[in-house]
Amino acid sequence: MVEIARRAATALSTPWLKVLPPAVRLAFNGDATAQRAALAVWGTPFPEDACRSNVHSTHASLWLGPDEYLMLDFAREPDAGALLAALENALAHVPHALVDVSHRQFALEVSGPFATTILSGACPLDLDMAAFPVGMCTRTVFAKADIVLWRRGSDTFHIEVWRSFSGYVTGVLQEIAAEFYPGR
Repeated sequence: MVEIARRAATALSTPWLKVLPPAVRLAFNGDATAQRAALAVWGTPFPEDACRSNVHSTHASLWLGPDEYLMLDFAREPDAGALLAALENALAHVPHALVDVSHRQFALEVSGPFATTILSGACPLDLDMAAFPVGMCTRTVFAKADIVLWRRGSDTFHIEVWRSFSGYVTGVLQEIAAEFYPGR
């Protein structure tokens, strides 16, 4: 099932829409004490400001809510098991929740001069640079699908979406983008 979703989404990749390589995705809940303990292994600080991200090397920490983070490891050959075991060991005596959600979702990149306009076609957020600057991230909806939206550059967005919505989200994106990229 995971491979079918990946192949379907990959077939729809265009210069402005790309399926990103697999990554380790961890849902982490923990207070400042848990964050310090996880940091020793993770190496990327957890953002203190709401809806912001921190990136270091191949790791990203995205603030999704008070004491709630999405941890992404973009290493070429990520080993979720080893990373999860090391984090659980560091967090052994600290209240926390840590769940590997790597197979639940995948990532898309929407980029180019029309990226903001295309996403605004089905996302209720104000994606203007002043309201949603580079480094900002949040959980939101795209049409009827739950997503995590993260602005990586002035015209580059990273979207985390559940695999079961791959066809739906890419289809809506393609439909909106047809106005800007006819024939694609």
